[in-house]
Amino acid sequence: MSTQRATGEPGLRERKKRETRQRISDVATGLFVERGFDEVTVAEIARAAEVSPMTVFNYFPRKEDLFLDRIPEAVELVAEAVRGRAPGEHPLTALRRLALGLLGTGHPLSGARARFRPFLYVVAASPALRARAREAVDEVEHALTEALAETAPDVPDPRLLAALVIAAYRAVGTGTVARLLADTDTVTEDTVTDDTAADDALAEDHRLRLTAAFDALDRAFAPPAP
Repeated sequence: MSTQRATGEPGLRERKKRETRQRISDVATGLFVERGFDEVTVAEIARAAEVSPMTVFNYFPRKEDLFLDRIPEAVELVAEAVRGRAPGEHPLTALRRLALGLLGTGHPLSGARARFRPFLYVVAASPALRARAREAVDEVEHALTEALAETAPDVPDPRLLAALVIAAYRAVGTGTVARLLADTDTVTEDTVTDDTAADDALAEDHRLRLTAAFDALDRAFAPPAP
């Protein structure tokens, strides 16, 4: 029996694969932020990460996925929030908890922190990244639809609920992104101002709008409390 099977922890080989994937992504991100997505080649990334181009593509089938490397995590988190919720808990309650939890921990998938501004500038400047981001939203919505269909028989139209949840989350997120991108000065990781008060205000505004969105979804889909 392998160490992973016996303990539930990843074995040495799996840990090394994760470390390699993260190193490639970190190197790529640094280059993209410094020079722009379209100006960096996969061959340059491979050289900087000290791997072969084939290894890069083994971990990231598309160049866009080197930068938007959290798409699989987003898909998994949304599906698991629904599938792993407590018995009798409405899916919207679990999804609200996930969204607010990501925001509360400053997770990159929340996007509501000033330190993510350089990342957002790179995405905004690249049609290829913007197109991949739209595809990612569709992937998350599909995963959510499947999880609802499999585990929430009381939801009459899983596709509709999934679409509205994703639309609400996207609307809140794009509002926050617009605020972050309003500063059109050139920004790098080293020049993002560490303004805790402004950062907290941004996160609080995001939380209020996110809460209002889920409140509206609850009124439309969640049964009233007994």
